[in-house]
Amino acid sequence: MTATVSGCDLLSTDPSGDREGQPRERNASSAKGKEAPTLAALVKEGKLPPVAERLPEDPVVVEPNDRIGVYGGEWRSGILGPSDAAWLTRTVGYENLMRWDPGFQKVIPNVARSIEVEDGGRAFVVALRRGMKWSDGKDFTAEDLVFAYNEVLLNEDLFPVPPSMYVSGDTAGTIEQVDATTVRFTFPRPNSLFVRLHATPDASDILGFPRHYMEQFHQKFNPDVETLVESEDQPSWMELFLAKSDQWQNKELPRLHAWVPRTVFGEGSRYIYERNPYYWKTDPEGSQLPYIDRLIYRYIADPQVMILAASNGEFDMQDRTINTLRDKPVLAAGREKGSYRFFDEIPSDSTACVIALNLNHRDPVKRAIFGNRDFRVGLSYAMNRQEIIDSVYQRQGEPYQVAPRDSSPYYDEEMAKQYTKYDVNLANEHLDRAGFTERDSEGFRLGPNGRRISFAVEVPTAYRAEWPDTMQVVRGHWRAVGIDMQVKNEDRTLWSERVDAGHHDAVVWQAEGGGWSEPLMRTDWYFPSTSESVNYAGQWMEWYQTRGAGGEEPPPPVRRQMELYDQIRETVDEDARDELLRQLLQITKEFFFHIGTILMPPSYGIVKNNFHNVPREIPQSFLYPTPGPTNPEQYFISDE
Repeated sequence: MTATVSGCDLLSTDPSGDREGQPRERNASSAKGKEAPTLAALVKEGKLPPVAERLPEDPVVVEPNDRIGVYGGEWRSGILGPSDAAWLTRTVGYENLMRWDPGFQKVIPNVARSIEVEDGGRAFVVALRRGMKWSDGKDFTAEDLVFAYNEVLLNEDLFPVPPSMYVSGDTAGTIEQVDATTVRFTFPRPNSLFVRLHATPDASDILGFPRHYMEQFHQKFNPDVETLVESEDQPSWMELFLAKSDQWQNKELPRLHAWVPRTVFGEGSRYIYERNPYYWKTDPEGSQLPYIDRLIYRYIADPQVMILAASNGEFDMQDRTINTLRDKPVLAAGREKGSYRFFDEIPSDSTACVIALNLNHRDPVKRAIFGNRDFRVGLSYAMNRQEIIDSVYQRQGEPYQVAPRDSSPYYDEEMAKQYTKYDVNLANEHLDRAGFTERDSEGFRLGPNGRRISFAVEVPTAYRAEWPDTMQVVRGHWRAVGIDMQVKNEDRTLWSERVDAGHHDAVVWQAEGGGWSEPLMRTDWYFPSTSESVNYAGQWMEWYQTRGAGGEEPPPPVRRQMELYDQIRETVDEDARDELLRQLLQITKEFFFHIGTILMPPSYGIVKNNFHNVPREIPQSFLYPTPGPTNPEQYFISDE
């Protein structure tokens, strides 16, 4: 029985392609499209099978955004290095069982040609595309999913915590192979977000472990794996396995992407990806995608150098790193010389810069200070957000806390606007109420240990150009109410290491999960649950993820949030599920975990005038992930 779960508009594909919003399918034997010239030459030389033999029986037919494209050319863009691998995910790596439609409204089939829901959301039958192949030409089958699930994702040596989308209650589901291209997932309780979560970037893991390649590095399948461990100079088979499954570092790893790597991180200053001859999508005329021959990612460590390269017309399509408000005038001035135009990005993030105090700080004094709600409220009232908007954000944005946006059905204006008024008197009142009334000779407040309240906010540089300037402004605001805050700018790699280890006092980041239906899926800023929750409550997050086996038990309101989200994930009825989420968000509002600054303003990207099929408007989100759902494989280059 096919059903609709979690607001997804479709779970199975109509092979006729008549249903609106779905990628159409056709039989590969009827293909009459053109062959990419480089691949046609290999076919002629006998080095590659004909295209009809490389495509699955039911490939996805991608509707072009504007028009049918032509083959050839290179897509040039910039990347900051390994810490910026998300740009690879967003341009090359977004190929999941399901995917978002370009408008971020529906979940549609992708690697899976259908997912059918059984037993009230306790079972899901996933049908894969028949005859689909990995990039090395080997068959992609249900065995690959069974291997990835049982031997990797549920292997505690490799994944100590299984991905949450495969857990119902406290128990991971099971998988069984129905036939060569079909599997069934079964859960002890309903798993209402299963289909929807498979359109997010976090769902890529189950497609990242091709059995025919990866089992040679797995202890269970290779009795001589220790020989490989020694030859690769790895400490154990687990590290070897994970290294070999790193799609951005191991170019030998077979994959399902439109382009495959020829050079990777550590191999020069350009990372090159070339057309996958076994890619499983076509245009409406039957021509195999992608249109573009190669993707060239130029390693540029300095964001300002990247801005200069972009303004000189050296990038064909780019948004990441260069799309700051501060640099838009520079890029606007270079449009004619660089022969490019802007496209608009509609933000989904809640706040552009959130200040996350470490509520699980190892120092008991700082933990007590940061954990005092009045302290956090006082700091919020002390911030002149309009000054930040005027001086840093080019007069764009509005005061905003971490809360759903008005584009979301979960929008709560009171939650979004609480404590955003600039009021020094109220700030001092709350800081006094927190118990920090004593001051030193320089006017700084004293903590419970009798010493000045002093802490650092760590800012990852080369990511958001506005953040260091924002925090310098905030530093002045907080100094005026007796709080000694220092701004500590850091390389993002070091920043991430310190945050993951819980060594930070406080950090800044953007608060994701604000627009559309995102608050239902991206909860890390609403309660300590996953991913970015490590910024403010890593120990509580670990307790939730491990079901109490690790981390630290949170206070009752936070435990209640965790209970509510467990119920949400088991609730198939949409109205009941939404009511539970609103209860969860009410606790978020009352607890006031962190301090927001301004609503994330609209953004942009640049695209060369001869680079086509890029939409004029694209949602901007990690869960989307921009620009992946716009189908980069149908982008093309032409002077016509």
